[in-house]
Amino acid sequence: MDKIKRFFHNLSFRTSFILYIVIFAFVALALILSTISLCQSTIDDIHAAYTHTQEPYYLLTPEGEKLEISGETISMWGHETILSEEDNAKITALNTITYLCIPVYSILCLIAATILLYRNKMKKPLEVLREAHQRICDNDLDFTTHYASKDEMGQLVESFEKMRTALLANNRQMWRQMEQRKQLNAAFAHDLRTPLTVLKGYSEILQNDSENPNTRDTAVAMKKHIGRLERYVDSMSNLQKMEDISPDYRNTNLTDFLKSAEQMAAIICEDTGKLLNFHSNMQATTATLDKDMIFEVMENLISNAARYAKSEVTINVSEKNNIITLTVQDNGNGFSPESLRRATEPYYTGDADRSSHFGLGLYICKILCGHHGGGIQIENVDNGAKVTAIFVGHSQ
Repeated sequence: MDKIKRFFHNLSFRTSFILYIVIFAFVALALILSTISLCQSTIDDIHAAYTHTQEPYYLLTPEGEKLEISGETISMWGHETILSEEDNAKITALNTITYLCIPVYSILCLIAATILLYRNKMKKPLEVLREAHQRICDNDLDFTTHYASKDEMGQLVESFEKMRTALLANNRQMWRQMEQRKQLNAAFAHDLRTPLTVLKGYSEILQNDSENPNTRDTAVAMKKHIGRLERYVDSMSNLQKMEDISPDYRNTNLTDFLKSAEQMAAIICEDTGKLLNFHSNMQATTATLDKDMIFEVMENLISNAARYAKSEVTINVSEKNNIITLTVQDNGNGFSPESLRRATEPYYTGDADRSSHFGLGLYICKILCGHHGGGIQIENVDNGAKVTAIFVGHSQ
């Protein structure tokens, strides 16, 4: 019995489809013949329940007279059965059933064949693939997919398993490369600090002790570039910390949160001489979030907007269904096409002067928003640039 089950289980999808159709075609034929036979038998039983009366039928000449042979009228006897209205209705219904049973049984058997084919050949492998797809979407690749069949669906599941294995291997390699990059950045930043400190000391000595103006000017230029290298090393260290931190969720009063956010925005805009338009719309009074992480994103976005705005910065903060949405818009020239594509990449900046701006602001914002369950979107609007940051509060 098990061998028979395995044989049918391993049949190809095409062969199984033909087999199911043939089997259910015979089933439909048997049902049709049985129904027709039953209906005809019932009609015969109805007729048999009546007594038949005989009436003569005369043969007529072309002139309409009774035909006589040797002086005798020629006649024939026929049978006539008079049925009741109820039995006439039954016979009509039975004849209708006889005609309709052919298409009805054919369609029902076709549907049954399709349902059984799906249940026996497709349902389980589709469930396996659906579960595997969901786990991959959840970034979980540490599982296996298996469907013990040699048919097309079994081959599809096997191909899906090979794809999962390849994805897992690629992700592990990428994770190793990311860890190696982090370690290399950390080592690079650490090893640069000592020689930079020594060079900075030598440049100060040259500035103070040298009597040659050219030497002092060279020492000043050296100190300036050494300071830039120190800031670059600090940015590498801070970036490493940003990638490793996780949110510290705490219950936060949103009224106090908005007051602090507006005060911070007002200070930044006042320092740059820009007009501030601050708007808020909070549906809840409290939320569980990492306030410091959100404030760091706010500070970066508002500082960028204030630097590029012509005259004003508009900020909208809203809360709905435990999701904080921050929109910062300026009336500057907007992002260039290249900046729209690359603005959130590390160390990318459209500014020619990189002495104090290394292009990490939006990249850090993207990292922090991602840690907080959200994301960041940049776009150009009619009168400038707009950046939207989304933070998902922690569900208690």
